[in-house]
Amino acid sequence: MPNPYRVAVIGNTGRGDYGHGLDVAWLDVPQVELVAVADPHQEGLNQAKKRLQVDRGFTDYREMLAEMKPDIVSICPRWLDQHRDMVLLAATEGVKGIYLEKPLCRSLEEADAMIAACQSNHVKVAIAHQTRYSPILASVYRMIHEGRIGEPLEIRARGKEDRRGGGEDLWVLGTHVLNLMHYLGGTPTWCQATVMQEGDPVDASHVHEGNEGIGPLAGDHVEATFMLANGVLGFFNSRRNASADPTRFGLMIYGTEGILAMNTGYLPAASWLPDPSWTPARTGKRWIPVTSQAPGELEILPDGGHHAGNILACQDLIAAIEDNRSPESSIEDAAITTEMIVSVFESHRLGKKVFYPLQNRKNPLSGLY
Repeated sequence: MPNPYRVAVIGNTGRGDYGHGLDVAWLDVPQVELVAVADPHQEGLNQAKKRLQVDRGFTDYREMLAEMKPDIVSICPRWLDQHRDMVLLAATEGVKGIYLEKPLCRSLEEADAMIAACQSNHVKVAIAHQTRYSPILASVYRMIHEGRIGEPLEIRARGKEDRRGGGEDLWVLGTHVLNLMHYLGGTPTWCQATVMQEGDPVDASHVHEGNEGIGPLAGDHVEATFMLANGVLGFFNSRRNASADPTRFGLMIYGTEGILAMNTGYLPAASWLPDPSWTPARTGKRWIPVTSQAPGELEILPDGGHHAGNILACQDLIAAIEDNRSPESSIEDAAITTEMIVSVFESHRLGKKVFYPLQNRKNPLSGLY
């Protein structure tokens, strides 16, 4: 067996922690050796060393990268205000790969800098959009391209619509469904959107510093339309405190011959309605479960949650390094997702449709009026 890839982990207890298990996933990847962890909070660092079974711990990730020279670094904090600086330094310290928690970053300006640094240093970056590695998503993708719903017409996505509904939901959870919208519906060309706060269009008085290092943020209600490839329309909606149980968080793909519906995760719930009218009460058609097998067959895989998705992402990152290809969920794809998010606020700011690539690479809310 060749020498294992040396992996170092960056966390930040209290400021994004270790994301959705981006640290412990590496314990179940046989091709690697965990060598160190960094966390500025000593108690969190001690717990992480024990959890990850490593001897070396650093309170400064910069020192860790300089001394340990890992092959791969897992950048785990959810708070996205840290991502740019961590990625830029890792890219210049000789790492071969980065596994990065979503969302990508705070602005297109930051995304541009991160991509440039990684491309110039030949660093592969995978983003923790775990659904991209799901065998269920592979089935949904295959069914679309086999024509099971006919010609795709539109994709409708909603956030979780809990207390974060609106702008925060768009940033933190919309990243998952917009990434899937792009993957299933094609590259977006324009966006037209409205952002509201308590029934009024958002203006400068509504802008505040967002949670989890998002930066300038506003809105408790988002309505956005995207034009995707081949004329497929995409819609994203989120309204604060409008959540359902079970959640509506996910997306529905409508075609001329039926509908595919799915949520997110390693084994998301997914179903297929082979009904051109989209109204099963009128036609008697029934929803058919979609699994990693043929439609309607029982799922035979255990649902390992985020952990299972992270393991697949880590293994794909290693394969991308060895094959010199992009990871399945790449930083370039994540930049398109970020542009879709940012374009919602830019369209609202300008009061019109905006086209990609956006000319304004900063956070649109920082100069709303």
